[in-house]
Amino acid sequence: MAVRAVVITASNRAAAGVYADRGGPILVDGLRELGFEVAEPVVVPDGEPVEQALRAAVDQDVDVVLTTGGTGLTPGDQTAQMTARVLDRPAPGIAEAIRAFGVAQGVPAAMLSQGLAGVAGRTLVVNLPGSTGGCRDGLAVLSPVLVHAVEQIRGGDH
Repeated sequence: MAVRAVVITASNRAAAGVYADRGGPILVDGLRELGFEVAEPVVVPDGEPVEQALRAAVDQDVDVVLTTGGTGLTPGDQTAQMTARVLDRPAPGIAEAIRAFGVAQGVPAAMLSQGLAGVAGRTLVVNLPGSTGGCRDGLAVLSPVLVHAVEQIRGGDH
């Protein structure tokens, strides 16, 4: 089964070229290891550009979109709010599992993530933290279930 994914990095500074995106490439590599077809990350500033990038990915009918960044509690962290505008159905267990895993790994700040997960059209969207560790932790949680989730969204059985 060919599965396609998009990675979106939400970062004002990475989008402006102040520093290189470090989380997005980790997600791209992880998805490729799982057999997903995925291009290099799309890097956008926080806020409305995140919603635009999400809608563009959903319009491409990709199977999975992983975002990194913009999930904290600062006023500029708006990825969850932009994602909520795009989602048709929530999948809260995914976001809860990612937060719980981070806390269990000794990162108490993981519980501060506003990250969401859910389905937009026929695309699974999952918000991950902007840190490289948060991206790795997110992949650790998602790896065992990601292909099965795609199969279910495509109409497969449980």
